[in-house]
Amino acid sequence: MLKAAVRIALPDASPGYYLTASLAITFPFNLLAGLPLYAALAQYLAGGR
Repeated sequence: MLKAAVRIALPDASPGYYLTASLAITFPFNLLAGLPLYAALAQYLAGGR
């Protein structure tokens, strides 16, 4: 039902645009902040410094 509502509201919406936009926002964040945080958390949980 939601898919039909979006199709009516945005008939020319292409999945390529919103998929690319979401990756363009999240990928740099994950590289700069996410991976170091995940590594520190994993090291902490493993009993490391």
